[in-house]
Amino acid sequence: QVQLVESGGGLVQAGGSLRLSCAASASGPSFSSYVMGWFRQAPGKEREFVARISMSGVSTYYAESVQGRTTITRDNSKNTVGLQMDSLKPEDTAVYYCAAGTGWVGPHSSDFDYWGQGTQVTVSS
Repeated sequence: QVQLVESGGGLVQAGGSLRLSCAASASGPSFSSYVMGWFRQAPGKEREFVARISMSGVSTYYAESVQGRTTITRDNSKNTVGLQMDSLKPEDTAVYYCAAGTGWVGPHSSDFDYWGQGTQVTVSS
């Protein structure tokens, strides 16, 4: 199993940057055995995919809405995954969740097995 704890959320002005972090503690398979992802959920909306990174960190995939403004990274030696968000927009306001999955993992929340509690990101206009 994997326990995930997000940090780094906060209030930022439009055009600003924010870096989210997710610390993982794994019992059983090591952290490097999991595909990691970030999702977000705005009030009144469904949870949506933001980014995903492969087990090795070589392959990444982004939602079109954040492509070019967001970078997902991971450090398997530290069991952490990060999400650097630049040029933030008010529509990026949401609770951001870190997630871990095994096997074939696509950009769907149902593909991920473990979730953090989320961290709030608020972008003011």
